[in-house]
Amino acid sequence: MEQTVRVGNRTAYEWLAALPAFLVLVFVVILNSSHALHAQLLQLGEGVWDGYFQLRTDPVLPSCNPTMDIDAQLARLVAEANAQQDDEWDLFEEEPADPAVMRQSLLAAQEQCLQKHALYESTVDRVTPAVRVFRAIELSVAEFGEFGLSAQRIMLAVLVLICGLTALFRRHHIALRPMETAMDYRVASGAQLLASAILFYSVYSFREVAFSAGVEVTTQHSILHHLWIVGFAFILLLSLYQFLFIPKDAKPGGSFLKAQLAVPLYATMCIISGVYFISAGHSAGIGIYLNQMMELSQLFLNVGLYVWIGMLLKRTELAQVVFNLFRPFNLPPEMLAVAVVAVAAIPTAYTGASGIFVIAVGGLIYNEMRRAGARRQLSLAATAMSGSLGVVLRPCLLVVIIAALNNEVTTDQLFGWGVKVFFLTTLLFALMALATRQGPMRLDTPDNVFPQFLQALKPLVPYVFIIGITLIIYAVALNAYLDEFSAPFILPVLLLVILIYERLGQEKAALKRENLNIEYVENRLEQSWSDLRRGNDSIEKTIREATTETTGHIGALLMLMGLSVSIGGVVERAELMSMVPTSFESIWVAMALLVAILVVIGMVMDPYGAVILVSATIATIAYDSGINPVHFWMVTLVAFELGYLTPPVALNHLLTRQVVGEEEVRLAKEESAGMSFWYRHERILLPLTTMAIALTIVAFVPLAIGYD
Repeated sequence: MEQTVRVGNRTAYEWLAALPAFLVLVFVVILNSSHALHAQLLQLGEGVWDGYFQLRTDPVLPSCNPTMDIDAQLARLVAEANAQQDDEWDLFEEEPADPAVMRQSLLAAQEQCLQKHALYESTVDRVTPAVRVFRAIELSVAEFGEFGLSAQRIMLAVLVLICGLTALFRRHHIALRPMETAMDYRVASGAQLLASAILFYSVYSFREVAFSAGVEVTTQHSILHHLWIVGFAFILLLSLYQFLFIPKDAKPGGSFLKAQLAVPLYATMCIISGVYFISAGHSAGIGIYLNQMMELSQLFLNVGLYVWIGMLLKRTELAQVVFNLFRPFNLPPEMLAVAVVAVAAIPTAYTGASGIFVIAVGGLIYNEMRRAGARRQLSLAATAMSGSLGVVLRPCLLVVIIAALNNEVTTDQLFGWGVKVFFLTTLLFALMALATRQGPMRLDTPDNVFPQFLQALKPLVPYVFIIGITLIIYAVALNAYLDEFSAPFILPVLLLVILIYERLGQEKAALKRENLNIEYVENRLEQSWSDLRRGNDSIEKTIREATTETTGHIGALLMLMGLSVSIGGVVERAELMSMVPTSFESIWVAMALLVAILVVIGMVMDPYGAVILVSATIATIAYDSGINPVHFWMVTLVAFELGYLTPPVALNHLLTRQVVGEEEVRLAKEESAGMSFWYRHERILLPLTTMAIALTIVAFVPLAIGYD
C-alpha cells in the first residue's frame, strides 16, 4: 500500500510539473491542425454550396427601396436642384439639371436595388439549417485559429518560464561539465543566481520603460511584461535556494577554476550580456531581446514540439527495430558507424536539430555500436556526429527559420543543395572512418544472412503500415503532407499512434501470459486492468515520462536560445561587426573570413540564436561581397555543425556525454591510453576532421567552378 501511495504521489508530482508544458504543446499541435482543417472546411463548403463565402454570415436587408415612385422622386430632385441654383451665388454658371439624365440615374439605381434585394432573398433561402450547422463549425474553427495566433507569444513565454524553472530545479542546464563537488555546486549556483537577478532586473526595467514611454501598451504585451517579471522572480528565488543549500551527496572540496566549467552556458551568456547592457545604461536590453524572440513565437514553439517529438521517439521501439536490420550482416564497427550516421540523418531532419536527435536516440546509438564490438572512442564519435548530417535535409526546422528570416533564399533552394551536402559529408565520414580503422577490414557475412534479414524486417512492416495510414489520413482529411510546414504537428500525432500500437501489443502479450499461467489464484485473476498492465509501461506513463523529460530539455534549449539572442544583441549594439569590412573585393578572402567567424559562432551559440545573429549581421556582408545567398547559408549550416563538434564547448559532445554518462567517457579514455594521439582523441578528431574537410569543399569549390 505504501509503495502504491509513493508511486501515485510521484505520478501526481510529475504531471504537476509537466502538465503546463504538455497543455501548451498539445494546444500548438491542435492550433496548427486547425489551420489545415479550416482550409479544408472552406473548400468543402464551397464544393457543397456554390458561393459559400456569401453564406458565412447572415445577409443584411438592403436599405434601398426597390418599389420607389420614379416620377415623384424625379420631381423632388429637380425641385431641390433648382432651389439650390437660385439660392447660391456662383462665379461659374452651371447648366441646369437635365431631368432625362436624372431619370436614367434613378432607373439604374432602382435596377441595382432590385438586384441587391434579389441577392438578399436568394441568400436567405440558401441559408438552410445544414448551412447554419456547417457554418457554426467552420466559424468556430476559424475563431479558434485566430485566438491561437494572438496567444502564441504568451504560450511561448509560459513555455520558456515553466521549462526554464524545471531545468533549473533539476540542474539540467547545459554546461561544459556536470556539477560534482561542493565547489562546483556553489560556483554554478552562484552564477545562476547572478544571471537570474540580471534577468529579473532587465525584464522589470523593460516594463518600466514600456509603460512610461507614452505609447499605449496592448493587453497582450502587458500580460507578457508581467509574465516575465513573475516568472523570473520564481527563478530568482529558486536560484537563491540552490545557492544556499547544495545537495548532500556533493563530493567535498573541489577546484574553483575547474568549477567554472560547471557553470551553465546560458548563465555565462546572461552575465556577459547583462554586464554590457547595464554598464551601457540600457538595463532593459535582455528583456527587449527576449521580447524580440516572441516575434518568432511560432518557430520557437516548433522547437518545443521537436524536442517532444524526440522524447516520444526515444520511447518507441522504432529505432531498435531499424537497428536490428543491420545485425544479420555483422558489419565491422567502422562500416556500422557509417551506416548509423547516414541513417540517423533522416530522423535528425524530422527532429529539427542535431542536438535534439542526440538527446533522443544518442544512448541507443552508443549501445548498439558497443554491442557490435566498436571501441568506445569510435562509438562516442558516431553518437556525437549522428545528428550532424541531417540538418540540411527536408524538413529541418533550422532551414525553415533561415528561409523565414531571409527573403534571398527559399526552402526548396536550400534543401536542393542540402541533398548534395549530405552525400558529400556521408562519403567523407566513410572515407575517414575506414582510413583510420584498427586492423584489416573484414566483412564476415553469414551464409543465411538474407533469411535473418527478412526475419528482422518483419517487425518493421507494422510500423510502415501505421505510418502510411496516418499520413494518408492527414493527406485526405487535411490536405497536409509531411513537409517542413506540417511536420511539427503531424509527427507528434504519428508517434503517439505508434506508442499506442506498441503499448496495446505489450498489454495483449501480458494478458496472454496471465491467461496461460494456471497457477494464479482467483483473486489474482480478478485484479483491475491498471494492476494487470503494471509490468509494462502504459501509454499514460509513457507520455508523462516523455513530457517530463521534454520540459527539462526545452527549458535548457530555450533559455540558451534566448540568451544567445541577447549575445547577438551585444554584438549588434557594440558594432563588433563594424570591424569587418562591409564587402570584399576578393570573394575568396570574404569566404575565408566568414567561414572562420561562422565556426566560432557555432562553437559558442545554439543554432537558432546563431541563425538570428547571422541574419542580422553577417549575411549582408556575404551578399555584398558577391557570395550567392544559397551558397552562403549552406556554408553557414556546415560551419555551425563543425562548431558544435569543436572544443571548448562542442555542444553535441556535451549532449553525448549527457546521454551515455560520464562513466563511459572515462572508460573511453582508459581504453585508449597508450595509443596514438588520434585514437586517444578519436571521439573529437573523427567528426572534427570530417566536417572540416566538408566545410572546405562546400565553401570554396563552388567559388572555383562558378555558381552556374
